[in-house]
Amino acid sequence: MSKNRRNHSASFKARVALEAIKGEKTMSELSSFYTLHPAQIQKWKKQLLEGSKDVFGASEKERRHYESEEKELHAKIGQLTMERDFLSKAFGR
Repeated sequence: MSKNRRNHSASFKARVALEAIKGEKTMSELSSFYTLHPAQIQKWKKQLLEGSKDVFGASEKERRHYESEEKELHAKIGQLTMERDFLSKAFGR
């Protein structure tokens, strides 16, 4: 006999995990209300707490990475423009 797995959306998982973090209801109350196993709620709660640092830190890190990459690309564009101008003058175009 096969079991049917339920696929939950990310927003549903976040909502349940946030309720677990708030602590307004016990884990058994949450599991009964959402018909989930308490271990599943604990797993989502742990994932939310571990991933929350990326909300603030990763975007800043990515921004700095993109800025440095942008500077490198602008430098490369300038170099190629100078080379093109030099070669066009050298060949008399």
